[in-house]
Amino acid sequence: MRKTRSTLLLIAALTVSAIGSSSASDKMTLLELVAGTPKGGLRNPYSLSSAAAEEGHRIYMSLDCSSCHGGGGGGGMAAPLTNPIWIYGSDDDTLFRLIVLGSVEFQKQGYRRKGSEFIVGPMPPFGETIKTEDALWKVIAWIRSVNS
Repeated sequence: MRKTRSTLLLIAALTVSAIGSSSASDKMTLLELVAGTPKGGLRNPYSLSSAAAEEGHRIYMSLDCSSCHGGGGGGGMAAPLTNPIWIYGSDDDTLFRLIVLGSVEFQKQGYRRKGSEFIVGPMPPFGETIKTEDALWKVIAWIRSVNS
């Protein structure tokens, strides 16, 4: 009986501890996360075939990304997301930073174009519009799913 009670108390304490804690990135804004992470350090936890990619498309549409990139990512006044040309590069870190910072601030941080596409204007920053790191990774998972 005493061992069972001790075990239950330990489980309860660990549960309360886990509920009360969150990772540092959960507390940071996307702009703070980008500023505090070394270049190349941002990695998408989701695969392109996951349900997260489907959720990413819903988020993409809710943010009105489709008005520039098209509903299916085929482009419009902005670069298509469905072809093999990546203007700044295709790694997770680059895509995350580009979406958060927008192309003007992104270029100020030293990033340069690697590919070329016809585009009408700069990519606006979404670092204050997208509220969570998780939501942005899901959008990137969807982008990768239509680009594969």
